[in-house]
Amino acid sequence: MDFNVRKLATDAGIFFSRAVQFTEEKLGQAEKTELDAHFENLLSRADCTKNWTEKIYRQTEVVLQPNPGARIEEFLYEKLDRKVPPRPTNGEILGQFMLEAAKEFGSGTPYGSTLIKVGDCQRRLGGAEREFLQTSSISFLIPLRNFLEGDWRTISRERKLLENRRLDLDACKARVKKAKAAETKAGAVPDFQETRPRNYVLSASASALWNEELDKAEHELRVAQTEFDRQAEVTRLLLEGISSTHVSRFYMHAALTHATHLSRSVCLALISLLSFRRCPDSLDVNCHPASSPTDPSAFLPLNSPSPLETDALQIEEVQPPASGTRKAKVLYDYDAADSSELSLRADELITVYTVPGMDSDWLIGERGNQKGKVPVTYLELLS
Repeated sequence: MDFNVRKLATDAGIFFSRAVQFTEEKLGQAEKTELDAHFENLLSRADCTKNWTEKIYRQTEVVLQPNPGARIEEFLYEKLDRKVPPRPTNGEILGQFMLEAAKEFGSGTPYGSTLIKVGDCQRRLGGAEREFLQTSSISFLIPLRNFLEGDWRTISRERKLLENRRLDLDACKARVKKAKAAETKAGAVPDFQETRPRNYVLSASASALWNEELDKAEHELRVAQTEFDRQAEVTRLLLEGISSTHVSRFYMHAALTHATHLSRSVCLALISLLSFRRCPDSLDVNCHPASSPTDPSAFLPLNSPSPLETDALQIEEVQPPASGTRKAKVLYDYDAADSSELSLRADELITVYTVPGMDSDWLIGERGNQKGKVPVTYLELLS
C-alpha cells in the first residue's frame, strides 16, 4: 500500500485552514467572499427545484403503487439489477374471476353470459390501467429520478467544491492581509543608530522575511482566485442548465393522454354495467342483444350517430384555412386513440393548422389524404 505522508500532511493542512476560516466567518471575525445576485438566485432556484422534484417523485410513487410492500419489493429488485416480475392489476384479477365464474355457470345462462361480457370489459380496463402505470413510470418517474440521482448529484458535488475554493480564497486573502500588516510593522521598527547595528540587521532581516512571505501569499492568492473563478463558472453553467433538465411538458402530456384513455375505458365499463342492470338478456324483451355492451351508442336515440361517427364526420368536413397552415416535425410516436385522431411517427413532417373552437392542446394534422387531431406537445412547429 502506497502511503504518501507528505500528501496526507498537505490535505490535513488544507482541511484545518478551511475549518479555521469557516469558524472565523461564523463568528464574524473574518471576511467572506459574497457571490453575485444572479448566482445566488440560481442557487435558490436549484434548491427549490430539488425540493419540489423530490416531493413530486415520492408522491407519484405512492399514487402509482399505494402498497408500501410492493414498492419495497420493486426497490429491492431494482437494486439487485433484476427485472420486476409482472404483477396483474386488481381490475385484471377481477375480470379473470368473472370469466372463470362464467365457465362454471355456463355461457348459455343469463348470469354466465353477463359475467363473460362484464369480465372481458373489466379485464381490458385492468390492462389499460397497467399500461398507464407503465407509461407513467417510464415517461414521468424515470426522468425525475435521473435528475435527482444524476444531475443533482453532479451539481451538489460542484457546489461543495466551489465552497471549498471560496474558503481557500478567503484564507489566502487573510494571509495576504496579515503579511502586509507584519511587513509594515517590520519596516517601521528598524533602529538606524550606529551604536546598535545588531538591531538594525535583525530588523532588516525580519523585513526581508516578511516581504518574501507577502510575495508567497500573493502568489497563492492569485492561484486561489483563478481556481475559484473557474469553479464558479462551471457551477454557474450547471445551475443555468437546470431549466433544460426540468421534466418537459411532453411527459406530463403523455401521462394525461393515458389517463384520458383510462377514463374512457372506465366510462365504457360503467356503460356495460348499467346496460346489464337495465337490460338483462332473458328478462327484458325490448333489449337489443346484438349491440355491443361497450358501444356508447346503445344509450343514444336510434337515429342518432355515435360519438365516434360524429367526430369522424367533423374531421372530414374540416377544411384548411386559406392562410395559417404550418409544417411540423413529429418528436415522438403517437398512436391515435380513435378515428378522429391521426397516428404519428417520430421525425416525419406533417401539415398542421387550427380551427375555431378547438382545444389549444390539439391541432388538425394532415399527411397526404389522412387527416386528424394531433397533440401539440408531440410536435416541433417549423417556421
